[in-house]
Amino acid sequence: MRIEREQVHAWRLRRQFLQPRARGGAVEIVGRLCGVQAQVASAAETAVAVRSSRPRPGAVERALAAGELVKVWAMRGTLHVLPAGEAGAFLALLAATRTWEKPAWQRAFGVSPGEVAELAEAVGELLGNEVLTRDELVAGLVADRRFAHLEKQLRSGWGALLKPLAWQGVLCHGPARGGRATFTRPSAATGDRWQGLPETEEAAAAAIPAYLGAYGPATPEAFDAWLSGGTMRKPMLRSLFAALGDRLAAVEVEGRRAYIRAEDADELAAARPSRAVRLLGAFDQYVLGPGTKDTGMLDAQHRAQVSRQAGWISPVVVAGGRIAGVWETVDDELRVRLFPGAEPPERAALEAEAARLAPAGGGGGLRIVEPAP
Repeated sequence: MRIEREQVHAWRLRRQFLQPRARGGAVEIVGRLCGVQAQVASAAETAVAVRSSRPRPGAVERALAAGELVKVWAMRGTLHVLPAGEAGAFLALLAATRTWEKPAWQRAFGVSPGEVAELAEAVGELLGNEVLTRDELVAGLVADRRFAHLEKQLRSGWGALLKPLAWQGVLCHGPARGGRATFTRPSAATGDRWQGLPETEEAAAAAIPAYLGAYGPATPEAFDAWLSGGTMRKPMLRSLFAALGDRLAAVEVEGRRAYIRAEDADELAAARPSRAVRLLGAFDQYVLGPGTKDTGMLDAQHRAQVSRQAGWISPVVVAGGRIAGVWETVDDELRVRLFPGAEPPERAALEAEAARLAPAGGGGGLRIVEPAP
């Protein structure tokens, strides 16, 4: 089945609650997106707000406090919020990459796979049902002579030694205490909503269709880039996709073969081009899901304007499903910078989006500045 790029855009906008917006709450939106990046907490709130028909400030924070969402190091080693009952599938696939067993990782951090296993056991015992700050957790670990030499790595804000433990379901983030991060066990944070980590094949049977249901059509390599940064062993990746059998269907988009959920085939074929205009915040999943190397969504010449230094993903202007520019707030003014060559969105549509963003920290008035170079 051949699918036009404009059909892909229109279908993704609908599936990601961008046209139309969701009537449900934060948990439904986060679940449909397979998680929302929360490295910057305000970005997660914005991602939910721009998809809500009736946005409510603090929706993500309330769902975390209620144990409906869990905050954990997940895709690509970055902080995400995920539905408590669905997080285990994505974490299990990350654990299956066994990143900490690779020589490059061991050279970088000086920790053997055996020590990671010992850390996992020790952290699980220290946390129990408690909530500990990083200082409290590290102090408890380095009191054990086995881990005393790891104090510097354990205190690192990047959490390199703790991420493999998160992927194994040992810890997640708890509520901030005095502006400091805390850690607890997923079961303590979410109660019986936490289902633990399934076996790899079971995890893939949940996670891959969920991803394709929001970001398809996509290749196995695109899924792996989104999930693990491309670290999954290729034979395993191909095997996990093949095991889904007729649950998936192959399509052709601009001469490239990709996969969708078979149940979405008719809807995707019937999709018609969209003229919707949306202003999306930093680190939005519309960008991160397919990745900034998806030239059907973002022209390669403009990629550096969206994917910035230090992993920063800019707020973007989406017109008809394509990224048409970037935006920022300066002195409470929302400044839109359109890419040259892109069809300019109607000003009324941009003004309506700017008004929606204001309660989510997107500024007040709108100003369209010169096109980005």
